Parts: sequence; C-alpha cells; structure tokens
Amino acid sequence: MSDQSFDYVIVGAGSAGCVLADRLSAGGRRVLLLEYGGSDRSIFIQMPSALSIPMNMPKYNWYYHTEPEPGLGGRSMHTPRGKVLGGSSSINGLVYIRGNPLDFERWVAEGASGWGYRDVLPYFKRAERRAEGADAYRGGDGPLATRYGTLANPLHAAWLAAASQAGYPRSADVNGFQQEGFGRMDMTVGGGRRCSAANAYLRPARSRANLTVLTHALATRVLFEGRRAAGLEFLRRGTPHRVRVERELILCAGPINSPQLLKLSGVGPAAELERHGIAVLHDLPGVGENLQDHLEFYFQVACTEPITLYSSLDAWSRLKIGTRWLLRKDGLGATNHFETCGFVRSRAGVEYPDIQYHFLPMAVAYDGSTLAREHGFQAHVGPMRSKSRGWVRLASADPLAKPRIAFNYLSHPDDWTEMRACVRLTREIFAQPAFDRYRGREIQPGADVRTDAQIDDFVRAKVESAYHPSCTCKMGGPGDPMAVVDPQARVHGLEGLRVVDSSIMPSVTTGNLNAPTIMIAEKAADHILGGPMLPPEDAPFYVAPNWREAQR
Repeated sequence: MSDQSFDYVIVGAGSAGCVLADRLSAGGRRVLLLEYGGSDRSIFIQMPSALSIPMNMPKYNWYYHTEPEPGLGGRSMHTPRGKVLGGSSSINGLVYIRGNPLDFERWVAEGASGWGYRDVLPYFKRAERRAEGADAYRGGDGPLATRYGTLANPLHAAWLAAASQAGYPRSADVNGFQQEGFGRMDMTVGGGRRCSAANAYLRPARSRANLTVLTHALATRVLFEGRRAAGLEFLRRGTPHRVRVERELILCAGPINSPQLLKLSGVGPAAELERHGIAVLHDLPGVGENLQDHLEFYFQVACTEPITLYSSLDAWSRLKIGTRWLLRKDGLGATNHFETCGFVRSRAGVEYPDIQYHFLPMAVAYDGSTLAREHGFQAHVGPMRSKSRGWVRLASADPLAKPRIAFNYLSHPDDWTEMRACVRLTREIFAQPAFDRYRGREIQPGADVRTDAQIDDFVRAKVESAYHPSCTCKMGGPGDPMAVVDPQARVHGLEGLRVVDSSIMPSVTTGNLNAPTIMIAEKAADHILGGPMLPPEDAPFYVAPNWREAQR
C-alpha cells in the first residue's frame, strides 16, 4: 500500500473507530480503517451470554497486565482490551450506561468546552436505537441497538424491592432524567445479538467502495512532514507498509494503544522518549498520564432457592441455551444477565452518585475466571470517581512490545473511604426483607469482615478492575500543560492529527464506558467534517435536593 493515499486514516476499529469509519465515509471521502485483530464473527462474540469467553481469548484480547500495584498488595491486574473488529465493544459486558449529566458539566470545568450535557445529549440520541422507543433523552433510530432485559429471574425484583426498602429511589431510566437510584439496566443487544460498534456502524458501511478495512494491521509510527501528520507506517502479517494521509490521521486505538503510538512517533514527554532513543518531535507531557479506571468487587450471597443461573451451567443446559439462541436468538443466550442496576451516593455532601451497582442472579467472577460453585447472587459494586491516577509508558521503542501500565489503584485515602462504604451499604441492601426468602450465608466478603481494617484487607485481596481505563490523552484547553487534545480532539501543537476514543476523557464518567465512547466519536465526526454541530438540548436532569445533608 506504499503508494496509496486516503483522505482519512483511522487507527483502531473499536467503539470509536467504527463510528468514524461510517460517518466519514458516508460523504464519499476515501477512508482507511486499520485493525490489528481480525474477524468478529465468532459465536462467542455475537452471543450476549457468552461475554466472558472472548475476554479470555488471546485471539480477541491484547491481554495487557499492570505493573505490580502497591495499593493491592503487589497484585498485577488484567487489563483486557479488544483486539478484533469492534474492539472492546466486541468483548465487553454489553452494558449501556451513558454517565451522569454532571460528568459532562465537570468536563467543561476541566477545559473541554462544548462538551456539557446539553452538547452531548443530542449525540447520545443520534447513536441510539432503543427497543423501548425514543423520548426527550433516548434515541429511536440510530445505529446502536439498546434494550432492557426481560427480568425473568425473580432475584431482579428482589434486588429492586430491597433497594426501595433501604430508602433509595427507583429510577424510571438511569440513562434519562434520573441516574440516581435503582432500576433496569440497558444492554447493547439487537435482534438477540451483541450490538458492538462493528455490528452497528462498520458492517453496514463496508459496502461502500470508498471505505477500506485492513485487519491484522499494526500501526507502528505516525509519519510527519514538519508538524503535520502526513502518513502512517504499519505492519501487516510481518510486512511493513506506508500509507499517505491527505486530510487527517485519527487515532482510535484506545487508552493504552493511542498514547503508546503517539510516543513511538515522537509525541509525548521528552524525557521518556529520549530514554528509549526516540527522536522528540513534540514534547507533550500529558501523553499517557492521567490514567483512570473503576474498581469493583463482587458482594456474593448464597441463595436458599435453586432459582439462580447456576442451574444453567451444566453441559446439557448450556447446549439447550446455545441451540435456542442459534435458532431463535432469544432465551438466556440473548442477555448479558446484568438487567438491573443502581447508582447511589456514598455519603452526605456528595452531589451525585459515586457508587455503581450491577446485579447478577449468580455468584461468579465477571470474567469467567472462577466457576460458580453453588446457587448464589451478587452485586458488583465500586466507586466511580477515584482520585488515584496512573500512567501508560513505553517499555521500549519496539512497537511490538507491550507498554507498561500502572493505575496506582487505591493510592488516595478517599478511595479507601468509598470502598468501605461500598461494603456497608451493600450489606444493608441485602439485609432487607425482600431477600429474606432467598438469603443464605454471605459468601464474600463474609459476615466476619466488619472493621475498617478487615474491609481493607478484603478489598486489597479481592477487588477487580471494571475494565474502564480512560483519560490518558485528556482533552483540555491550551492553558492546561497536561492536555493532549483540544475540545475538537486535535492534538495540541500538531496538524492533521486527532485522538478520538476514551483516552480523551478529561475524567472518567459515572458508569460503563462504551456508550460515552461512541458518543465522543459521533460528536468528533462532526468536528472532523467541519459541518454544523447538532443543536444543544436543554433537557432537565435530577440532582437529589438533600445531597448536602443526607446520603439518601
């Protein structure tokens, strides 16, 4: 491809890259989309309930791990990233959570002008095709299919009832007017299949002659003419290639790979680049810094009635579920089983929810690393706005070498305070009368884990990543020395180069990251094309009137 040129070259066919491939090619522009992984046609990707399988397959996962984390007793944490068409949207838990409106108000305060809630809401709506229909907050005819689960398992009703008994509000739509409270959780499922960004955006666009998609292609270096990105070097099945970029090169490689590629190309903290013998094109100290994530643990309780998903784990049951899904695309195979959720504030004085719940009618590790051993149920619970900050740095100048990753989990004392609240508030919900007929022993943390020290020991040993890395190429104004891109996603100090993925979030949102990443790409597409932005929408949103005085 050394003699070829394209108007736009997009690196990474993940949640953002697939959106841009569709939106930028729709007007006839020549677009090249590069993806290091391969096809997403596997049943393990397309069948929603099989979500833990591709996450544990090196074929589909970059299989990154962190440096030993001091706050977690030296544990090295798995940091999965999608290596397949659709990126992480092809291996994630299919949860559709947009974030709290005040997250986007915070982004504006952090320098991302034009990214307030009134600005981003129209792009959330443009992306979405909601099975339950459109309203002032939700989209009805976009590419991304979302829907609620059936709530067929009675434990979901018990969870929602117990939260009400504990004094928490019920939310009619956690992606609408009121995130705070407990309610149904949307999933990215359409027609019984996973609605990844590849299925939603890329597959329909691939019929266009002006869109070229290359799989098994690893971007190794951005090529510059002066300070303008003019091309890209990449390896495809071991063979080096170059391609020319006429308009813009857009990095959509995610919060780990986008900063890595910038650094390999001479863009990043000068001292780090020089240590690896990389010529410094542009000293940009924020590249790879400000890494954020969500931690969570699984609060597990044994169930006294045989109604959990444990009944469906034997070989015969799984065969029946899989066969039904193959034939009809419904049943237990067509859901991620995260059908109810909750968002609460950890204490009085917190303006909006800083703890998220996913409820699951089974006691098992989310990534499938441990098998359920008995009937049980669990809440995944964790803080949303950790004050800890990490980094992504080069291990070497070799583009095939995995970068070094450190989140510095639980390095801020406030994070420990929030984790202790997670244990105590969850235990209180499970103690409500709605669970009386189902509640067995507390499997994890265990009824004897009571004191701050005991909770801290449990968290240190058992907490897991929610797999929401972000913020390593943060968006901000020219006065912010750590900002990497401006509010139009253009890399500061360079031309023809943008970053569009979850790395440009100034701070992590309240919830799962697939939905806001797709929104970022939808909005960035309009910036790139230079057309008018969607008109802002002033839909109201909920803030608890008593937040200064009360936790609920």
